[in-house]
Amino acid sequence: MTKPVLPFVAQADDAATAAWLAALQRAMPDETVLPLSALDAAMRRDCRVAIVANPRPQDLRTLPALAWVHSVWAGVERLVSDLADTNLAIMRLVDPRLAQTMAEAVLAWTLYLHRDMPRYARQQRERLWRPIEPVRACDRRVGLLGLGALGEAAAMQLRNAGFTVHGWSRTPKTLPGVRCHSGTDGLDELLAETDILVCLLPLTGETLGLLDEARLARLRPEASLINFARGPIVDDAALRSALDGGALRHAVLDVFSTEPLPSDSWHWTHPGVTVLPHISAPTDRESASALVATQIARYRRTGEIPAGVVDRRRGY
Repeated sequence: MTKPVLPFVAQADDAATAAWLAALQRAMPDETVLPLSALDAAMRRDCRVAIVANPRPQDLRTLPALAWVHSVWAGVERLVSDLADTNLAIMRLVDPRLAQTMAEAVLAWTLYLHRDMPRYARQQRERLWRPIEPVRACDRRVGLLGLGALGEAAAMQLRNAGFTVHGWSRTPKTLPGVRCHSGTDGLDELLAETDILVCLLPLTGETLGLLDEARLARLRPEASLINFARGPIVDDAALRSALDGGALRHAVLDVFSTEPLPSDSWHWTHPGVTVLPHISAPTDRESASALVATQIARYRRTGEIPAGVVDRRRGY
């Protein structure tokens, strides 16, 4: 019996395409996983599902029978925007290993700020031998924006490390050992209690520019920011103003509105910014491929699009 053809659709210049094809094929030996360019006209007409990595919308339109796509990324705001004029169902990656990787990054960079590593780096450049009075973890209040799979895993890591943890989500949630907030008033309450703010929110119409001048000003004096979500959630001009004015002590930024970050961007040289090249939680190809394989196998078996597709109104 001929194995079904399953296209992997990515940007034409995606250097990781070959690695993804190999990982996906290992996870799905009963499928023939091919790059879109390898599909002939008949294969394209028969295709009902595709695996995607930030594909070009015009490429997906060459698959006239396509019903749904499975992204290999957790963030799908670009995909939702690009496919706004279609009825395609979109499945995003929900990978426990990704959540653990993100939780490790949140803990690592929270500790970096908690132990004031940026100040020690400056003192080294200035050849200053000056110990800083430490603060106990239980006296450091960390605020997490976003309590989905990533935020929940991060909250548990922070709680286990001894930090006082607050969390915010759009709708009410309950997590052991975490003071949870929700809604507009809850966001204001969390910000007022926060020494280190960690953003893990998806980018949606509601979160675009969420951390503006007014909200950054609600943070505790000399608070710090970690953005591991999406660049446009933070108002860039407001961030720079808060850093320049001393309202914000430091910002660890892994995401930006334009990536790679342009060489003339102010972030590179600002003493209050640590720039990371979008590395807080890279997707694990092997675990992601195994999860995608499970969903594809269920679809082949039942003919039904799996539950849990992206709610386009919410954007995730």
